[in-house]
Amino acid sequence: MSDIKDRDQTIDLKASVTEILSVIEQEREREIITRRFGLYDRRETLEQIGELLGITRERVRQLEKAILIRLKIAAEEGKTDAVSNLEKIFIRHLSEMGRVARIADIADRLLGKTTDQQERAHVAFIAELAPGLSVINENDNYYLGVGIREYGDEKKVRLLVDQIVGLIKKNGVPMTIEDLHDQLSLEHPSHVRALASLSKLLAHLKDHWGLVKWPTVNPKNIRDKIYVILADNAKPMHFSEIAKAIKGSSFKRKNVTTQAIHNELIKDKRFVLIGRGIYALDNWGYSKGTVSDIITQVLADSKEPLHRDEIVKRVLKSRQVKETTILLNLQSKPQFKRVAKATYTIEQA
Repeated sequence: MSDIKDRDQTIDLKASVTEILSVIEQEREREIITRRFGLYDRRETLEQIGELLGITRERVRQLEKAILIRLKIAAEEGKTDAVSNLEKIFIRHLSEMGRVARIADIADRLLGKTTDQQERAHVAFIAELAPGLSVINENDNYYLGVGIREYGDEKKVRLLVDQIVGLIKKNGVPMTIEDLHDQLSLEHPSHVRALASLSKLLAHLKDHWGLVKWPTVNPKNIRDKIYVILADNAKPMHFSEIAKAIKGSSFKRKNVTTQAIHNELIKDKRFVLIGRGIYALDNWGYSKGTVSDIITQVLADSKEPLHRDEIVKRVLKSRQVKETTILLNLQSKPQFKRVAKATYTIEQA
């Protein structure tokens, strides 16, 4: 049973829906509404309902529209107590949630649990009829949502959501809610967060919001999760440390083996081996290559011979290796020529 426990009162959501439907006199019209909203089973299309009732898709659409208008008028005239009572509860919760919310989120909050599709359909149906609420219909860009009408109808809400998406796209990297709030003329950061949550184009991680295709806010595979861990750590890490950090993270899927982490680090060009099992991000300025490759690059960049101490110092900026490893490469590789005491240059071909 779908019971809303709201402070001192408990409301049977299913009974409320039944009460509202009782206003509809014709069985066929009740059938259309219950099937279109998925009130007792899965939600059905206009075509599916038309086939069942032996009428055209367009006729189903016309009837649905007419029935909803009648129900909304009844709600506005106070003929359905269930809508009036629930509207007040919805508005109170929405005020605390940022004035708008996904139907799934407000349903979970109202019922105090993870709700199923039928329970969410009941909430959406009641919201559709309540004069003080605006329903944001679902499509490829927006989740099914509901907001307090006083702060905007569906069109205004979508425009605000689009504005947030546009700011993040322009910024090019994830933004915090505070960053977004600073650039928007909205009263409170909670309103910004609520609006952002309606967009299917956005995702967030640790309250940093970005495009859903950005791995930094929506890591989908092991490599993306490795990237997020290294970026958050902001310094090179051993592959075993990365595996431990993933297991202790809030990622949905985090049960990975240390060997799997190591394998993915080797395959992805974003990760650079800079020491024994130690990896960094390539966008930190590191490049792939052996110690001798790094020595070669250091000498080429200097355009003049360098003392071995200076060579060691510069190599250690991009590789976490022992000094003896660097010195051994200097002394044993034919491409490095000693031109003075402990001073080296590149052997010219």
